[in-house]
Amino acid sequence: RLASVVAKQLLNGQRVVVVRCELLNVSGSFYRNKLKYFAFLRKRMNSNPSHGPFHFRAPSKILWRTIRGMIPHKTQRGMEALNRLKVFEGIPAPYDKTKRMVIPSALRVLRLKPGRRYASVGRISREVGWKYGDVVDKLEVKRKEKSAVYFEAKKKLNALKAKAEAGA
Repeated sequence: RLASVVAKQLLNGQRVVVVRCELLNVSGSFYRNKLKYFAFLRKRMNSNPSHGPFHFRAPSKILWRTIRGMIPHKTQRGMEALNRLKVFEGIPAPYDKTKRMVIPSALRVLRLKPGRRYASVGRISREVGWKYGDVVDKLEVKRKEKSAVYFEAKKKLNALKAKAEAGA
């Protein structure tokens, strides 16, 4: 769902940056999604596998490929649309300070019936050979600590502002 909304926005000329791709959810049980990915891994060029199809293991690249499948990427318009997309695991430096948005039509709690199974793309990626899950987790913990400190300072500042406005 996220991929389809992002693809449409890209085709409309919007620049899109998707962060924390490892936390994306896919409907269906983890085991079923893992089997699907292994079936995809079996599909390869018989005479020379290095000619493709290429099986990306990183969650960001899995999302990128899914979005590419929804865009006419061989046309000029499609290529330009794909160039407007950036995908990341975690939240890297320039984007950790910017305001993030969420797409309500793609939220699991609004779309999936309670009790239905789902799997995270990060876990599937780790099972099929993505090696950097632990690194991303460590960096995310560091980022969250920094943002918590910033948020506390911001709350204090806002409280002081409110007190000053009430006194004035």
